[in-house]
Amino acid sequence: MKQAEEQAQNAQYQQVAKQHQPRPKVLRNCLKAFVAGGLICVIGQLLQNMYIHVFHFQPDKAGDPTVATLIFIAAVLTGLGVFDKIGQWAGAGTAVPVTGFANSIVSAALEHRSEGWVLGIGGNMFKLAGAVIVFGVVAAFFIGIIRTLFFS
Repeated sequence: MKQAEEQAQNAQYQQVAKQHQPRPKVLRNCLKAFVAGGLICVIGQLLQNMYIHVFHFQPDKAGDPTVATLIFIAAVLTGLGVFDKIGQWAGAGTAVPVTGFANSIVSAALEHRSEGWVLGIGGNMFKLAGAVIVFGVVAAFFIGIIRTLFFS
């Protein structure tokens, strides 16, 4: 009898809580994410144009230093605490590009720095990155085999 009464109270509470719960601002959040992700891409394109025109990279080779620069900028901004504020405002707009991956790795390193260089920073930083790196290496291996067998 007591369980049925608790379940009824719980259901009534859930109904009242749902009525007073603020509605998510989906359209506004999507627009913020779009603007932030687009701005990151515009910065990336400006960097790529700089590598092509100023440093005379070939257009097909300019992507590598562009990505490295974006990762470096995101890592520095994360270390300074700025990237988290941008991420709170922009939401998924900063998480999807490569900058979000850099932020997650540096954040893990900063969070565990009190545990030491190897077990703290190194170990916890690569808990997240390890899965991505392993998947990338394995996928590249199989794509290389397929390309060698069928397109050589």
